[in-house]
Amino acid sequence: MKKKDYLPWDEYFMGVADLSSKRSKDDTSQVGACIVNQLNHIVGIGYNGFPIGCSDDELPWEREGDFLNTKYAYVVHAEANAILNSSKELLGSRIYVTLFPCNECAKLIIQSGIKEVIYLEEKYPDIDMTIASKKLFKMAGVHFKKLKQYNLRINYERAN
Repeated sequence: MKKKDYLPWDEYFMGVADLSSKRSKDDTSQVGACIVNQLNHIVGIGYNGFPIGCSDDELPWEREGDFLNTKYAYVVHAEANAILNSSKELLGSRIYVTLFPCNECAKLIIQSGIKEVIYLEEKYPDIDMTIASKKLFKMAGVHFKKLKQYNLRINYERAN
């Protein structure tokens, strides 16, 4: 008999995004992203971190202070990394992301041909960046939705 309580696609791919977020060394905001094509094949994965070759021991992780002394001047967002790490054409694909995309990532998502954004959390619904993201998505015909059910539990505890 066929199993009936298997993991749905949305939860499966959000689980991949969630697991990817655990690679981020940012102690205040770990974000992961997973891009999936129309055949439900994963074509890109990313998490927020510094560019390749830039030491995360030498660059700042601070959130406040002079811009050049904060992470914001240097971090590549999970969505951008997933797009840059993608292995195939993204036209018509969807992206699963643990945090609703900022306006800069929204532009990259639109330009890459992704047509759907499924997100887990929206920390800042009323700030200008989020409002701009939603405006851009609506204008470009990119559907976005919050994942209503996400019951996947992964034990991230590792043995030494």
